[in-house]
Amino acid sequence: MSVHAAARRLAFATSADYPSIQPDDVGLATSLERLGLEPIVCVWNDPDVDWPTFDAVLIRTIWDYFKHHAAFLAWLDRLDRLGIPTINDSALLRWNSDKRYLLELAERGIGIIPTQLASAHELGDVLSTMPAQQVVIKPTISGGAWHTLRGTVGAETFAQAVTQLPREYDYLVQPFVPEIVSDGEWSLLYFGGEFSHAVIKRPAAGDYRVQGEYGGSTDPIVPNAATLGAAERALAAVADIGHRDQAYARVDGVVCAGRFLIMELELIEPFLHLAEHPAAADRLAQLVANRLPGNRQLPHSTDRQTATP
Repeated sequence: MSVHAAARRLAFATSADYPSIQPDDVGLATSLERLGLEPIVCVWNDPDVDWPTFDAVLIRTIWDYFKHHAAFLAWLDRLDRLGIPTINDSALLRWNSDKRYLLELAERGIGIIPTQLASAHELGDVLSTMPAQQVVIKPTISGGAWHTLRGTVGAETFAQAVTQLPREYDYLVQPFVPEIVSDGEWSLLYFGGEFSHAVIKRPAAGDYRVQGEYGGSTDPIVPNAATLGAAERALAAVADIGHRDQAYARVDGVVCAGRFLIMELELIEPFLHLAEHPAAADRLAQLVANRLPGNRQLPHSTDRQTATP
């Protein structure tokens, strides 16, 4: 392999449970290869990965980062020290890894599902202000419905479940939004700040979780101007906070009383729904290629050893 080819190596970051490129990302990997990049699957917390041999790290299916959040932040710090760029940018990844960002968005006038922040020890006090309401509780650092509860305040079984939540986390407390079940949850995909495509996700009968592992379904959908406008205002608020370079973004939300409310902004490792949109995979691949430094000299082995903490 030539020095030029080696300098275009791209770490395709994943997790130990997904040690290969997943079907939805196959078209993206193929597009990257056509552009002269070599996407190489790397488990993000594998101590044997020689990160300095890569020109950049594309964050993809690191779907366990929230379970190892301190290690995740330390990994980003290490990549920064080594001068290896991440896509998306490491500062954006850190910011997006804690769902407290929703409160920052609300302060900037972005419509979100009403959200209260509470430590595990404060949950009882917060819930006491919401008698008989259906609520959802989730850690501020979480994903895939991990440690997420839905129930009615005052119900004995729900109260018992709340006491079993891990005490070391802070939590978001939100009213349950029935439109998720009746109408579905939207995901709008953006690449380089430009809208690409959208899907609607619906939970299985009797459930409220839209993830596929819980039986949720996904269908393509075309958003109206109001929904697009709300999503784009949210991404503009992220830029105003200081995170302007968004190679990819997924805006998740729900329409309530005719208004699109943000549920989450997925800027770390979102499922991008690329399999049915090969042109979108091509656009993202080009964005990634444009962010790679050209012909970066690889460090000598001794440099790599001294750079490793």
